[in-house]
Amino acid sequence: MSEPLLEVSNLTLDYNLGSRKMRALDRISFTLGKGQVMGVAGESGCGKSSLGLSIIGLLPTVAEIKRGEIVFNGIDLLKLPEAEMDKEIRGQKITMIFHNPQNALNPVFTIETQMTDILCVQDKYRNPGSRKRRQDFKRQAIERLKSTGIADPDARISNYPFEFSGGMKQRVIIGMALSSGTSLLLADEATTALDVTIEAQINRLITELAAEYGTSVLYITHNLAVLSEISDRIMIMYAGRVFEMGWTESVLGDPWHPYSAALLESLPGRQPRGKRLHSIPGYVPPLDQLPRGCSFHPRCRFAEDICRRQVPPLIEVSSEHWSACFLDQKRGRDTWQRI
Repeated sequence: MSEPLLEVSNLTLDYNLGSRKMRALDRISFTLGKGQVMGVAGESGCGKSSLGLSIIGLLPTVAEIKRGEIVFNGIDLLKLPEAEMDKEIRGQKITMIFHNPQNALNPVFTIETQMTDILCVQDKYRNPGSRKRRQDFKRQAIERLKSTGIADPDARISNYPFEFSGGMKQRVIIGMALSSGTSLLLADEATTALDVTIEAQINRLITELAAEYGTSVLYITHNLAVLSEISDRIMIMYAGRVFEMGWTESVLGDPWHPYSAALLESLPGRQPRGKRLHSIPGYVPPLDQLPRGCSFHPRCRFAEDICRRQVPPLIEVSSEHWSACFLDQKRGRDTWQRI
């Protein structure tokens, strides 16, 4: 593995909603190497977005990190004062792309104003006393738009967000995110609102620009097919816990957890033509009503008594491949059938 840029250890997060306490993240641990793309997959409500927001420090006030460390470039972000997070980390070394570009851009300001404002603030923090002119920042912004594939960036930079399509807005967001020379890009469902063709273009753009700038990417998505194309490593989450983690070829080609196998079997193209798609029965349980033992056992056809009594630890089952399951996974994989 390449040198670690991000090391998350034993991260545990609760949401306190009145009398309800919801454990959104439960002892999450992983590392992300410099220049790597790690995919984070799982159903809605599994804690993927909460993980991204914890790293960049944008959690709501009802959230409480109970324990753990988020070490970025040797610095524990959880111990960093908020002012220092704003000045040194957030928007500078760590940036985040959200899934809805419609809400990420201010509709009453031009693209030029929004991009140059960011560049001005970043320059003020990095180079106190800098005498750069607005025109210098505009040239930088145009270069960023050009690098993201927007045609005629010199003219389009004067447009308002409503004059851009969804895919073009997402390109602007990516250009803004990478304009800071960021070390870590958090992409949270970055292509959810886009059609399939544009989705492929945006994903290719993210990986190409990340490779060009040496940026590490934590890519959060439901789409395992996308992760098979762009990610170096994959982490499968369920109900706030890591169920499986490893190199992409290993996890997708030889899954050790029934949940990972079930997600793969649900993909179109995995079944013979004319056959119904497989599906996972039931739903992700509410985070304040998790079943005892393995949280997946009510939906798992291979569940045994121990699964209902104990929480399986995440252990290394092969070289750099981890799984949290008590079962004989080879037996489970070979006989996995839902319908």
